Amino acid sequence: MATEKLFYENVYCKTFQAKVLSCAAGKHGFDVVLDQTAFYPEGGGQPGDTGYLADVRVTDTHEANGEIVHYCERALDVGSTVEGRIDWMRRLSLMQLHAGEHILSGIVHRRFGYDNVGFHMGADMVTIDFSGMLTEEDLKAVEREANEVVWENRAIQITHPSAQELEQLPYRSKKVLTGDVRIVTIENADICACCGTHVTRTGEIGLIKIFSCVKFHEGVRLEILCGMRAYEYVNRLMEQNRKNSALLSAKPTETNAAAERMAEELAGVKYRVSQLENELFSLKAKAYAGESNVLLFESAMSPDAVRRFADAILAGCTGRIAIFAGDDETGYKYALCKKDGDLRETVKALNAACNGRGGGKPFFAQGSVQASRAQLEAFFASLG
Repeated sequence: MATEKLFYENVYCKTFQAKVLSCAAGKHGFDVVLDQTAFYPEGGGQPGDTGYLADVRVTDTHEANGEIVHYCERALDVGSTVEGRIDWMRRLSLMQLHAGEHILSGIVHRRFGYDNVGFHMGADMVTIDFSGMLTEEDLKAVEREANEVVWENRAIQITHPSAQELEQLPYRSKKVLTGDVRIVTIENADICACCGTHVTRTGEIGLIKIFSCVKFHEGVRLEILCGMRAYEYVNRLMEQNRKNSALLSAKPTETNAAAERMAEELAGVKYRVSQLENELFSLKAKAYAGESNVLLFESAMSPDAVRRFADAILAGCTGRIAIFAGDDETGYKYALCKKDGDLRETVKALNAACNGRGGGKPFFAQGSVQASRAQLEAFFASLG
């Protein structure tokens, strides 16, 4: 017996009464089938509904062979009548997201002829994959038009056209459809075959926001949010910007310019620090002029500073130079070099003996090790 789909009769149905037709242990707890349900099963890129049947938690909903299966945490008595309650705010959010995706996809298809070739409602972001490239200006125009559709509060209609009507309808679909086809129409924005749930007017979406666009296969992947999810995400961004504004002593609308100035100042400081380090390395290197083999342990330094210190000593040293910067607890970054030498076997042995990784040119290698100073000293003592 096919389950009656109350979510198609009234997309705003939050509670309902239903008879338990079957209940069996499954991979996800207990699989419960009802004679009717307002729980939407996963499909069309939209996750299945969650909620309660009586006092039993429904963790997901799927459809199989015309039956809608509710994944429940506990068993329900077959033949009993239960009250179903869907997680309404979650469902409303999904309807906002799904309707917003339709608007964006319809606009992109009309403006550029691109197909929506992938759609996923993730926990953090909704992704839409399009079959062609979009520029930053394209995205701004698409987002603006999409929100104009929201502001105009257009109707979102569900129809089941006849086969003859379907042939004349310019609807979006990934494949040719036959039989009972459910068409979602958003006035002057989109016509698409879809089995999902949507709000009935575009004004209920509230906001459509594109957050990122990256190249994906032959086209692009957009990250978007709509409705309450967009509202919550934008609020988090605004809170972050408020904190950054206070840290940078700048107006919220001027944090980018302030951050750029700070980045320039930091680059100048780093350059001056690098110059001072080079002067220090040159002075310290004089103590090792003419030495054959040098093994040094220094406090933590950046890999670039370790390299520059090794270069400074290499200029006046005739043998092998090994510099380790760090400590026994966190490990050491190293530079190993020898003028006109070949240290590949030494580096290989060092990494093996001292839990290290790294490499480079035959005469100059860099990497890191997780070993104690005593272990490292013992390793180089064994080399002679």
